[in-house]
Amino acid sequence: MKRQKQIILAARIISMVFTPFYLPLVGLIALFTFSYLSIFPWSYKIQVLILCYLFTILLPTVLIHLYRRYQGWSLIELGHRERRMVPYILSIVSYFTCVYVMERLHMPHFMGSIMVAALAVQIICAIINIWWKISIHTAAIGGVGGALFAFSFYLGFNPVWWFCLIFLIAGLMGTCRMILRQHTLPQVVVGFWVGFISAALAILFL
Repeated sequence: MKRQKQIILAARIISMVFTPFYLPLVGLIALFTFSYLSIFPWSYKIQVLILCYLFTILLPTVLIHLYRRYQGWSLIELGHRERRMVPYILSIVSYFTCVYVMERLHMPHFMGSIMVAALAVQIICAIINIWWKISIHTAAIGGVGGALFAFSFYLGFNPVWWFCLIFLIAGLMGTCRMILRQHTLPQVVVGFWVGFISAALAILFL
């Protein structure tokens, strides 16, 4: 019994650490580190990351928390498919606002494409959620993989070792979501590939 509780606690911590809202922030950090965008001054990079954090992590997290408290639901109760639509909408509005602000500030295309990819993943997952529950956690890490694939095509680098890391994290995330009984195996697998394909197509063709 004690070991089961420890496994569940570890699964909850990992789910919190790899929250799906971190997808755009991770993407921007990768661009600032490995692409031509590294030439920008640190002050500019920090401003962009703060902007991303405010609209893609802080704002949706606070809004969803307030909504959950208003409804009197626990995190597990909020995970029911029919209760996930409002959090999806709150998140989509936050991401859309970030995309709009970045467009108004005329930020480089690659930066905006990261946000558009994350927004596309959110919208497609929300649509699927109308009929079937899908894992947004694995969709997010799948989105990182899709973005990596697209940028490796644009920038001409070998992404194999990065893919190994992403698949490892995806497997860990999917296992944690199943341990917490939030998703089934098909839901985490489909979530990953929905995120991967959505992000890759959004970056390659938008």
